Amino acid sequence: MYSNEEVWEGVSKAVHQGYDEYGGYEMGMPEDPMYDRGYYPMHEDVKKFLVYFATVIKDGVVYEIQNLYENTFPKLSEQHFEKKAWPSEEEVAHLVDNDNLFLILYKELYYRHLHARIQGGPSLEQRLNSFYNYCNFFNYILPSKEPVQLELPDIWLWELIDEFVYQFQNFAQYRARLTDKTEEEMDMLLNNNSKVWNILCILNVLHSLVSMSKIKDQLEAAAAGKDPEAVAGEFGRHSFYKMLGYFSLVGLLRVHSLLGDYHQAIKVLEPIEIHKKSQYSHIPACQISTSYYVGFAYMMMRRYSDAIRTFSSILLYIQRTKQLYSARSYQNDQINKQTDQMYHLLAICLVLHPQCIDESIQQVLREKNYHDNMYKMQCGDLDVFRNFFVFACPKFVSPVPPPPDAPMDDYVKEALEHQINVFMDEVRQQQELPTIRSYLKLYTTLPMMKLASFMDHLPRDDVDKQKLENLLTRLLCFKHKMKNIVWTKGVSGLEGKFQSGSELDFYIDKDMIHIADTKVSHRYGDFFIRKILKFEDLNRRLHTIKG
Repeated sequence: MYSNEEVWEGVSKAVHQGYDEYGGYEMGMPEDPMYDRGYYPMHEDVKKFLVYFATVIKDGVVYEIQNLYENTFPKLSEQHFEKKAWPSEEEVAHLVDNDNLFLILYKELYYRHLHARIQGGPSLEQRLNSFYNYCNFFNYILPSKEPVQLELPDIWLWELIDEFVYQFQNFAQYRARLTDKTEEEMDMLLNNNSKVWNILCILNVLHSLVSMSKIKDQLEAAAAGKDPEAVAGEFGRHSFYKMLGYFSLVGLLRVHSLLGDYHQAIKVLEPIEIHKKSQYSHIPACQISTSYYVGFAYMMMRRYSDAIRTFSSILLYIQRTKQLYSARSYQNDQINKQTDQMYHLLAICLVLHPQCIDESIQQVLREKNYHDNMYKMQCGDLDVFRNFFVFACPKFVSPVPPPPDAPMDDYVKEALEHQINVFMDEVRQQQELPTIRSYLKLYTTLPMMKLASFMDHLPRDDVDKQKLENLLTRLLCFKHKMKNIVWTKGVSGLEGKFQSGSELDFYIDKDMIHIADTKVSHRYGDFFIRKILKFEDLNRRLHTIKG
């Protein structure tokens, strides 16, 4: 159990070193150069929106805040700020009576808009100022001795945490690209602001939100059938802190995945039963992002069955709710991209670890022509594997910047190349397994000599002892690679049992391979009965509506 002061201590070491040292974000900072008051006078609709937005936030009218946040703000962005920034803080301050809390929240939206819509991305100064603004926000909510009087809709809280991690990721990549930096920018980046967007700061903030909200205790209590309120503490009973704590767990999942620490990425979610729907999963973007990073972590840990189940489950969910993501917005664009990425990752997993999946997912794979590429991967085309992985993987980052004396080079791809090499090493080890599988499917017994001649495209008389030993190694590799740890029960996604995922099993006796088909045939009768019942239910509803 930690007091608020103890919880905040870890954040202070990382955040305040980078924040207090440089004075934070003050009202007197230079005006954003991408917004010129002389050319872009503030529209009357924008003024009315800002005044009203500040009022409802001050009054804590959550449903109206959500409406303005989800509908009005994006609409005004489309109409007036498609390719430019929103008004600067100085222009907004006098409209809202210098309401400091509102200005912090407004700047969070302001810098998010810059990252999403401004061509070429924000400048270095804007990236630093965005960090200072996040410091202002966390300084407001974390050191408080009692819960702050602030209510925000869950969708905003999710997108705030998600954007915080995204801007860290974006800054880490920007920082690693030295080829387009001036000497002044290099000095600001590597020397004067070395603590800004520091990995320790990001982790400390997220862990502090988790600790303060006691969300782990609440999730464990709920899983045990107990009352979460009994262990929530003073802060955790407030929806504001509870949801920030939950979303911070997902933020930690993403951060560890970006760093390539997949075991820790799954471990931070241990209080969450990731294979079950949760009462906290009512934000679709959060649920989809969680499944994407969990599935990817499973794939990189060679737990293909769990990865396939994770991807299939969330892709079915997206199919049922896809009408929600048709509108153009920051999050919906991200959801559509992650959906496409998950189909690519699912295709990779199905090639490496074939198994049956839902027919509707198979249909999408056929319609989008994944099957041609899957066939190429099965034939050992390493370029297709690499291209699919590069498209579908997260944008990995290095936790540390290049050293100050590093050559002026582009270091952005170093982290990605490392992960590609790890993945491709695994693929090369399995490169011949589809061919072995295809031959074994044709026989119930098969002499080792005959299979060796098939594999090496040689007459049986030319197969020597060395080639037989090589084949034995390949068969052992097949046995090993087809066995994965598979989650069966328990809160931790790391738990599981070794299971064979192959539809074939075999053993070798006196140079003869004995093969058994372990695949359970489909029960088509059950499938058609379910479809008939569903059709009859739909008919009844239609008759009820007409009646």
